[in-house]
Amino acid sequence: MDKALQTMINNMPDKTGKSLDEWKKLLSTNPFEKHGEAVKFLKVNHKVTHGFANTIVSLFRDSNNPPPDLVEAQYKGKESLRPIYEKLISSVEKFGQDVIKIPKKGSVSMIRKRQFALIKPATKTRIDLGLKLKGIPTTNRLGDSGPFGAMCTHRVQLTRLDEINEELIAWLREAYQKAD
Repeated sequence: MDKALQTMINNMPDKTGKSLDEWKKLLSTNPFEKHGEAVKFLKVNHKVTHGFANTIVSLFRDSNNPPPDLVEAQYKGKESLRPIYEKLISSVEKFGQDVIKIPKKGSVSMIRKRQFALIKPATKTRIDLGLKLKGIPTTNRLGDSGPFGAMCTHRVQLTRLDEINEELIAWLREAYQKAD
């Protein structure tokens, strides 16, 4: 949480008469459909300034609607690909404690000091594994980066769990080592 927001939360009881938790409890008793309705309620009925009202409502909504699990959302309707994803993650985690996984809306970046791989459920039947392997020639299986562009140098298309074999793990390991 940034310092300005934390300061605002800390000052809330003095400036508004209630703590954030008290405001959240009050808002939970009213079924507001829209953000603006809840802000107006706080401003008109409780004389809260617009800045505090907006912050209170935003934090209330965030706490009641946590962000979706990005990986779960990526594989919704593509559940058959999830074991491939899990095996890729499991394989990469064996390389070292310094692997960082960063889920995004459409993919998961694998980072050491720099990104070395990208796992993306490209279709309902295929995962695209992007790799950063500068200087390595393409092959039938280890293709060019395709839609990954500059994020990766190569791409491997995976449709079955058994395609995660020693050859693929070696490419992943090499990409991991080059990201040091």
